[in-house]
Parts: sequence; structure tokens; C-alpha cells
Amino acid sequence: MMEVEALMEGDAEARVPGVSVVVPVAERPIALDRLYAEFSEPLRASGMPFEFLFVVEPGWIELVGALEALALRGEPVRVLRVGRSAGETALLRVGAERAAFEVVLTLPAYPRVVADALPAVLAPVLEGGAAMSVARRWPRRDSWLNRLQNRTFHMLLKSVGGERLNDVACGVRALRRELFGALPLYGDAHRFLPLIAMRAGWEVVEVEATQHPDDRQPRVYSPGVYVRRVLDVLGVAFLMRFTEKPLRFVGLIGSGAVLAGFLVLGVLALQRIQGQALADRPMLLVGALLLVLGVQAVALGLVGEIIVHVNAPGARRRRGVEAFGEDDETGG
Repeated sequence: MMEVEALMEGDAEARVPGVSVVVPVAERPIALDRLYAEFSEPLRASGMPFEFLFVVEPGWIELVGALEALALRGEPVRVLRVGRSAGETALLRVGAERAAFEVVLTLPAYPRVVADALPAVLAPVLEGGAAMSVARRWPRRDSWLNRLQNRTFHMLLKSVGGERLNDVACGVRALRRELFGALPLYGDAHRFLPLIAMRAGWEVVEVEATQHPDDRQPRVYSPGVYVRRVLDVLGVAFLMRFTEKPLRFVGLIGSGAVLAGFLVLGVLALQRIQGQALADRPMLLVGALLLVLGVQAVALGLVGEIIVHVNAPGARRRRGVEAFGEDDETGG
């Protein structure tokens, strides 16, 4: 369990219309008081109630002092300290659980879009009835290397996931607080939160926002980061496409293994009929292994289909209620 210390604790039960800005402090943060000063200004000018929740990992505790000073001056700032490094997804969940308002705006601890874009990002959720809105940095004015990485990442996402968004990794998003409890979030799933929400039937809107000048420097990561991103994309694609139809995935692999096993064993059987000995033929073991593994994979897919079938009615009912606000009981 994460130990959380909250400064300026609010009443989480009595939520009124407004915006809770959740800032996970886990990666390359700038001075957090400067971030607050810049991005709170358009919210204050709009007249809507708001608060900033900074969820801070142990490695960045030295940045908390300036935030505590803001809180003591009466600014709507709360600091949530987690007891261990848990990743950005876990930090967002902690912030959403303690948010005072029903609309949550996620904001990275480093600039992505200009502050004046925040009201436009919030409008589809606050006024348009959308479940989530995602900022798209446009036009992109950063280095060609950043744009190439972004384009490659989204081409890969579209090829395996099929969903059409242009800046999933921006991190500036407005969404209903209930989505954090309705969607499966773990690991690095925060990067793909809009795709997961779209797949679950929620309305997601993309809003163009001017890119922040401080977001234009070239960024090159270690090879391990790129490998992890590819694995994340493959994992999310699997969950999005095969969670409700597992037989199509493992069944395809199993059918291929069964077919290959039959071909190998068929060739060996033909050779045996022609008089060739099989006692010292490793391919006999290979063919038998492929056949057995293929049958097991198909059986595993069938078991998955049974599990999905048993749980599907309740899952569909919950999704309909959460996505469209409809009661599952109709009056006569």
C-alpha cells in the first residue's frame, strides 16, 4: 500500500462542478510552482472552481517546498506524497481518488501545450457531454526527430489497434472522474487511456492545442525505452482486440501449430511407408510437439471464450450504463 500525505485535505464526498487538475510528478518535472502559476491563470480567468493536486514520487520531494508555500498562502493546491515509486498510472489513480471535483484534467509535470488551450480542452467534457477530451499538439513545431518518433508511434498504434487519434502521448486530457474506476489502468496504461476509453464505448474528442515552446527540444531515449513502447503497444492492441474473443488469437496460433504438426507427421508417415526408419528422426518429436501444443492452445482459447461468455451480459450492461447513462431496466 502506498502511504499518502495530503496537504489541504478537501472533502472528497461533497463534489461540486469544477475541475481537479492532477499533476503526476514522476518524470522530468520543471519547477512546480512555475507550472502552477502558468496553468492556473486561464482557469482562474474563466471563473470556474478548480484545484491542483500534485502527486509526487519520493525522488522529487525537494520540489514540494514551493507548493507547500502556495498552499499556506491560500492557493487551491494539494500535495500527495506517495511512499514509493509507482509509475505515472498509479499517481493518476491516487490523484483521481482524492479529487474534489467530478471533472479531472491530467497535466504532465512538464509543458506540452500552452496554458490558454486548457479551456478548449475542458469544453467538450464540461459543456459538450463527452467522457474525455484529448489535447493534440498542432501544429507541431518541434524538431523533425520528435515528429518522426510521434508519427511512427501512431502509425504502429493505428496498424495494431485501429483507433484514430493523433497525439495519444500528449498527456493533457480532460475526463470524467468515474472513468478511472471504470477502465483497467495499470503499468503504463495511462499513455493509452483515450484508446482504452474509446474501445469501451466512451465518447472521446480530440482538441487541437498550440504546442508549448518548451516542448520543442529534440528528445532521444535509450533503446530500452523504445523496446518498452513497442511492447506496450502490442499489449494494448491485444487487450483491445482479443479480450472479448480470445479464441481468435490463441486459436489462430494453435491452428497453425496443429497444421504444421500434421504436415510434419504426414511426411514422416509417407516416408515410413516407403521403408525409411523413424527411430532416429528428431522431426518425429517436433511434429508431435507441434500437434500437442496446437491442441492445447485451441483448448485454452475455448476456455477463454467460455469465461467471456459467462461474464459478457454483466459487462455489457455496465458498459452501457457508464457510457451512455441509460438505465438497464426499461419501464413498461
